[in-house]
Amino acid sequence: LTKIVLYSIILYRIKSRKETKQMKKLLLVVVSLVGVLSFSNGNSFNKVEYTHIRNATGILNYGGKKILIDPFFAPKGIYSGFEGTYNSKERNPLISLPMSIKEIMKDIDAVIVTHTHDDHWDEYAQKEINKNILIFVQNESDKKLISSQGFKNVKILGENTKFGNITMIKTTGQHGTDDMYKIPEIAKKAGEAMGVVFKSKNYSTIYLIGDTIWRKEVEDVVKTQKPDIIIMNTGDAQFAQESPFDDKSIIMGKLDVERMYHFAPNTKLIAVHMDTVNHGTLTRKELRTFVEIKNLDTNRIFIPNDGEVLPF
Repeated sequence: LTKIVLYSIILYRIKSRKETKQMKKLLLVVVSLVGVLSFSNGNSFNKVEYTHIRNATGILNYGGKKILIDPFFAPKGIYSGFEGTYNSKERNPLISLPMSIKEIMKDIDAVIVTHTHDDHWDEYAQKEINKNILIFVQNESDKKLISSQGFKNVKILGENTKFGNITMIKTTGQHGTDDMYKIPEIAKKAGEAMGVVFKSKNYSTIYLIGDTIWRKEVEDVVKTQKPDIIIMNTGDAQFAQESPFDDKSIIMGKLDVERMYHFAPNTKLIAVHMDTVNHGTLTRKELRTFVEIKNLDTNRIFIPNDGEVLPF
């Protein structure tokens, strides 16, 4: 296009007066085309990258910032399984990190801790992460806890939290069923777990759902925010088989992926939080098979391997 403009200018300067009128018209068309293309480029979405690390841990490269989500840095097998949950005899994490912690932390601008369960914020993350880094949390309780661990820049994420060019919106859910939350001990242990909507001019809107089952609150966020990309925790973590609950799930599973696929038909889905902790009952392999059997569009559903980078 630049060559066309330059060539037109040269012709404009060497042609006769009569031909010049024609060249003026041509130049007007070319300049108009340049303007339209420039306007279009200025309003297209900028590139977003999500790097899946392990479990719910990921890096979101968005709005000029590099944000680490739910760091779980422990070596393989260092922790006992979660008591009272499915497959609790296994030791967590079930798999190793796909890269070094140094690589993970390179150029990170901020950390989001959706809640402080060990598989989202563990002692190895607490040791390895710089105490001065900006950390966003869901409430005053988590702020006090993480501040007591030596971190000096902990902020509570709200309904309109600004971070550079990014607006972050805290969302809610429930880390288990209503029947579970009727039991005070379980309600206290399950606690709260937030999600986050990320918005920025000329960027796709992203909804990080967090550790929750399917709830009306989740539906409301999808309806009001209309995210282009949704990150779902879909390992279907469950209480032990001997537990008294009919529905034992405490986060989403494969049926929720299918449900979201149809509930948000214009949205791309990233399914994570699998293959890493003892109580996860859904594997990536099983979810990929399910997606294939259900004939769901794999251009809309992404099930990343550990260390995989997803560009959008």
